[in-house]
Amino acid sequence: MIQALKGVRHLTSSTMKQAVSELSVPVPWGEIRGKVWGPDHGHPVLCLHGWADNCGSFNTLIPLLPKECRFVAVDLPGHGRSSHRPPGILSMFSSYLMDVRRVIDALQWSRFSIIGHSMGGNIGGMFSALYPDMVDALVLLDSYGFLPTETKEIPRLMRQGLDELLQFEKKKEEKKERVYTYEKAVERLLAGNQSLSEQSAKILLERGLVEVEGGFVFSRDFRINLKNVARITMEQCWEFLPRIQASVLVILAENGFEKIFAEPEQKQFTSAIVQAYRDRNHTVVTVPGDHHVHLNKPEVIAPFVSDFLQTRVVSALVQTSKL
Repeated sequence: MIQALKGVRHLTSSTMKQAVSELSVPVPWGEIRGKVWGPDHGHPVLCLHGWADNCGSFNTLIPLLPKECRFVAVDLPGHGRSSHRPPGILSMFSSYLMDVRRVIDALQWSRFSIIGHSMGGNIGGMFSALYPDMVDALVLLDSYGFLPTETKEIPRLMRQGLDELLQFEKKKEEKKERVYTYEKAVERLLAGNQSLSEQSAKILLERGLVEVEGGFVFSRDFRINLKNVARITMEQCWEFLPRIQASVLVILAENGFEKIFAEPEQKQFTSAIVQAYRDRNHTVVTVPGDHHVHLNKPEVIAPFVSDFLQTRVVSALVQTSKL
């Protein structure tokens, strides 16, 4: 079945538990792809994956969440099946905010919730601060909503990002894409993502590989590996965070982002941000697991997310409809 909405395409297929649609939203350089779960008129929830992942990141979690919601999980540009940005363009964090606007405008959503993992949570946090009237609930999965950088480090990181893009473009002209067997592609993904189980890696590779002559190549745009030149300081973070009007649920993994990725100076930032959420009566919980616990063991976090959405969004809508 194909339904049209401002150029949006929904290609529906059946799974054992519920119908899942493939989403396509046209953008100036191609399309943003994704997947849709849930009823047409369910409460809209946008799901944003982490760096170098794709919307398959939510495959195991969404079936455990409230059936009254309509979940749209997108492949951010340069990830999964979405188009890569045009040649010569840096992959910048701030560009993803515009991508979210493009998707929700195409879907004609005026108010919705966000579930974001890692980088997707940072996109969700910033978007919720910039458009507080549009986001009613924000779920951060092993993410803080913001990831500030030491002010003194920003010039060095900006220069590094610019230089890396120029080097990447020169090497790309000389190098051919590496072709893997499926088994070697799984090994490669697991080697670079030690928080993934083998099954989770295979789920991500459903959208993360393209079959070519002789095997498979990774579908991602390798410019996403380059240093992000769009940074925010802690001072800027304190301007953005209080602007969030949505109810916020922060779920941190015991062996997650802070232990694996955070640099020493970032840990003091993340601790301060977590305390700021608590001070504003938002919910912060810590669960056993690693950075991809939502994909590896969704049953660990599903009760928290389900209760949060049910209480803060679904029940509130039911009450409003009775008035």
